[in-house]
Amino acid sequence: MTFPASSPALPDIRRTLAVFAHPDDVDFGCAGTIAGWVDEGIEVAYLVVTRGDSGGFDDTPREEMPARREAEQRAAAAAVGVHRIDFLDGYPDGLLASGPELRRDITAAIRRFRPDRVLTSSPLRRWELLTGPSHPDHLAVGEAATCAVYPDSRNRFAFPELLAEGLEPWVVREIWYAGGPAPDHAVDVTDRVDRKIAAMRAHRSQTAQMDVTAWVHDLLGMIAGNAGLPAGRLAEAFTVLRTE
Repeated sequence: MTFPASSPALPDIRRTLAVFAHPDDVDFGCAGTIAGWVDEGIEVAYLVVTRGDSGGFDDTPREEMPARREAEQRAAAAAVGVHRIDFLDGYPDGLLASGPELRRDITAAIRRFRPDRVLTSSPLRRWELLTGPSHPDHLAVGEAATCAVYPDSRNRFAFPELLAEGLEPWVVREIWYAGGPAPDHAVDVTDRVDRKIAAMRAHRSQTAQMDVTAWVHDLLGMIAGNAGLPAGRLAEAFTVLRTE
């Protein structure tokens, strides 16, 4: 199973909501692209489902990890110019499922922020790459976000309690998937790579053990080459689908 070919990106986007499972997910896959959107004047907000309590590689006490990773995500977001970051409560890292509660909470966030575009993890597993993009939490959030985009956020009869909270239906016009199979929409991020590297380095609990600069240049150079960009360019890649 794979995605269809990407649609051309909409040219009149004003707001984008990025929905991801863990602190750092958005920065590993998308920080360069998001920096570009911010530079274009697009208002970007993050919704992070967990606080990454199962992450890390050192002996930090488990009870301290959620606050540490939340602070890291806020610092990483600031590095690319994003200042609105919301975290959901009650979702344990490593045990996410695309159930009605998660769909409701993402729907509420969509109706609250009213984005033209949602950026999220691919709900499709990559059998050739079971680590990273195919983490079950990533797949669950991608599926729940997709269901929240359609039909939940635009259907006033879905989660009617949201109407009582003043959250009226909203149509998201476009969805971008990160980490999925055969992404075919490449974004040249060469001129913003320093901001991506800064964002990734902010997640010290996850990246202190790696050479972030080398990792970014190797991966994004390969993506750019696969997309036919000139030598020396760097890119992130997505699948872009219209929802209307």
